[in-house]
Amino acid sequence: MESKLSAVIFLLLLLGFIACSSSASHHDPSVVGYSQEDLVLPHKVLDLFSSWSLKHSKIYASPKEKVKRYEVFRQNLKHIVETNRRNGSYWLGLNQFADVAHEEFRAIYLGLSTGLAGTDGTRAATAFRYENAMDLPREVDWRKKGAVTPVKSQGDCGSCWAFSTVAAVEGINQITTGKLESLSEQELMDCDSTFDHGCGGGLMDFAFAYIMGNQGIHTDEDYPYLMEEGYCKGKQPQSKVVTISGYEDVPENSEASLLKALAHQPVSVGIAAGSKDFQFYKGGVFEEGSCGTELDHAVTAVGYGSSNGQDYIIMKNSWGTSWGEQGYVRIKRGTGKPEGVCDIYRIASYPTKNNSTGWGA
Repeated sequence: MESKLSAVIFLLLLLGFIACSSSASHHDPSVVGYSQEDLVLPHKVLDLFSSWSLKHSKIYASPKEKVKRYEVFRQNLKHIVETNRRNGSYWLGLNQFADVAHEEFRAIYLGLSTGLAGTDGTRAATAFRYENAMDLPREVDWRKKGAVTPVKSQGDCGSCWAFSTVAAVEGINQITTGKLESLSEQELMDCDSTFDHGCGGGLMDFAFAYIMGNQGIHTDEDYPYLMEEGYCKGKQPQSKVVTISGYEDVPENSEASLLKALAHQPVSVGIAAGSKDFQFYKGGVFEEGSCGTELDHAVTAVGYGSSNGQDYIIMKNSWGTSWGEQGYVRIKRGTGKPEGVCDIYRIASYPTKNNSTGWGA
């Protein structure tokens, strides 16, 4: 009886999509590979949901759950199509989050805890070694310089703070030693628990301080990611650790300062990412008016550049390569807004490493 009822509900949802989409343009192509004409046809939408589910290995516990997730998918698809019709500087696409309601998404995948250290504009000032940096290059891409590991995935866990921290440490370690090592987010999840809270959120400065106090961080080969908090393993015999000598905050609300730091190394950055557009970002230069309302996510700035008259900063995310531009997002810069698009100039910091330090030093 339940399966028959679910089938009826499923059909009604499909028919409902026609009414919701009848005003769509019949000429603008959709970035998901279906025309506007396709997306008012129930069987095309069902085909799209089925192929998307297969691609992302989605298995639902019951027909009722499948119907529920289809409805979420349909609403998200509608938002993607309507946004792309505006032909802005960026576009959206279906990714692994297409069956996730936006409030669910915010609760699970965003984990920057800014309140931990009074990061509402009252952070204690630290030294800023790049203050007097001059003659910055026109563009920088630390990926091309070998200082960025492949994009990782935090999974269903608010551990973005750990991934942002690790990416910045991986960068300065490669710049200083010439060796690119993929480091352990899980160690921070398990062991850095004084102020940071695993999947419950954290802050990069505290994680940098933990690495200093712990005299290094292991590789993720020795301490692999589990997508949940576990028991702290501590020091492991015969295993390598990467050390840092300190960390510094980038002066707040200063694009010039972030660019100075970024010209020298990857930088951990807090961002207001709690918008539906950010959830489904696929490509282009993300711009003002499309962000969340508060700092709630952590990424890593790995470069800056310009394209087609658009200046941008390149951010490495931790949602896998299905999201964005193979796991990256370009955020517009040069807007004149002190805090920047999505507030990216409010909270930024980076680790420091003496030339003499290496493995375990």
